[in-house]
Amino acid sequence: MNEKVALVTGSSRGIGKAIALRLAEKGYHIVINYARSKSKAIETAEEIERLGVKTLVVKANVGKPEKIREMFAEIDKTFGRLDILVNNAASGVLRPLMEIEESHWDWTMDINAKALLFCAQEAAKLMEKHGGGHIVSISSLGSIRYLKNYTTVGVSKAALEALTRYLAVELAPKNIVVNAVSGAAVDTDALTHFPNREEILNEAKEKTPAGRMIEKEDIVNAVEFLLSEKAFMIRGQTLIVDGGISLLL
Repeated sequence: MNEKVALVTGSSRGIGKAIALRLAEKGYHIVINYARSKSKAIETAEEIERLGVKTLVVKANVGKPEKIREMFAEIDKTFGRLDILVNNAASGVLRPLMEIEESHWDWTMDINAKALLFCAQEAAKLMEKHGGGHIVSISSLGSIRYLKNYTTVGVSKAALEALTRYLAVELAPKNIVVNAVSGAAVDTDALTHFPNREEILNEAKEKTPAGRMIEKEDIVNAVEFLLSEKAFMIRGQTLIVDGGISLLL
């Protein structure tokens, strides 16, 4: 890959880790970002380095623009370039609408939506030095469909998808391709925080037209495609990977 570099936010575990591993297999040096789980981030770095590429582990709460700037300064100092940004880090307060407080709203919007804007700004500065790059964000079906207890996250993901369209247009002159992947429920650690986890899993298993629920690799495959030259003319789109469950009324 000629020393190309990929940043995957929230990549110490789950889907972010799976994406980071796939990109490492393709020869990218990987920037692993985490907010709390240092031990998991180190484990991921060790696993990736066994594939023969370099890693940089950076602690940064991407909901805070000053931490984003510090992270990208470290990337620039270490590698001097960035070719891929996978905006994967996510958080959110899962409560009924009438129980949502301002702090819940702000926390979720900062990490899930605002982070994309400021990460993309910093990424673009590095990408344009070497002819361009790719940005892919991870969204969810809650951006377009009602999901129980999902108000703050769903609205933040809708904002993320709208921002993806604006970034795609304004960063196109810099040869930066911007898209998103929206997935149905995946059985990862993140799902353990849902109060109705079993209900979500059972519905996915029973109702998905494709015959099974979505797995991490399905999301990773879609991200890999959008990061490839085969997807060069796909701009500002959200690719839904859900086995057809969102088609059901």
